[in-house]
Amino acid sequence: MTWLEVVAVVFGAISVYLSVRQNIWSWPTALVNVTLYFLIFRRERLYADMGLQVFYAGISLYGWYYWLFGGEGRTTLRVSHAPRILGVVLPLLGLSAAFGIGTLLDRTTNAAVPYMDSTLTVTSPIAQWMMSRKYLENWIVWVVVDVAYIGMFIYRGLYLTSFLYAVFLVLATRGYIDWRKSLASGPASLPEPAPTT
Repeated sequence: MTWLEVVAVVFGAISVYLSVRQNIWSWPTALVNVTLYFLIFRRERLYADMGLQVFYAGISLYGWYYWLFGGEGRTTLRVSHAPRILGVVLPLLGLSAAFGIGTLLDRTTNAAVPYMDSTLTVTSPIAQWMMSRKYLENWIVWVVVDVAYIGMFIYRGLYLTSFLYAVFLVLATRGYIDWRKSLASGPASLPEPAPTT
């Protein structure tokens, strides 16, 4: 455990907590978190996860904008259900990409756990994109991903990070419950947006 991991864990927990609350500040805190984890994963030779942090930086900027202006008439976005077709298309694309990336990492790098790393690396952006669109089902995907990451990080000796993912697991469960209530209640249930300045 290093000070870098401690700071990354703190920003990660804050970011997910703010996402559960549908607070726009989840996105800038996520940017700090992914920058720190890029450095951590490079050191740990988790190259797919290192690359994933670059994606997360981009999707954090996208989510920040989309949550503010992605709703009807460029208003604040509301929670909704994911279109059913995504339940077929996203897993097929995800499995194909995970196998390809895993094979590439296995053959060309000294990656510690190439197939597990690549599977989680592919699934996480799917969940994050779903979150940026405020699809309720993003939390279900995050629950599965968090359980798998806990095991992988324990295996790699990143105990504080595995604890963070246990916290993420609790927050993802809470996020699903809260967002489901928000969806059922309609527009009146939306929290007040945080100031953008």
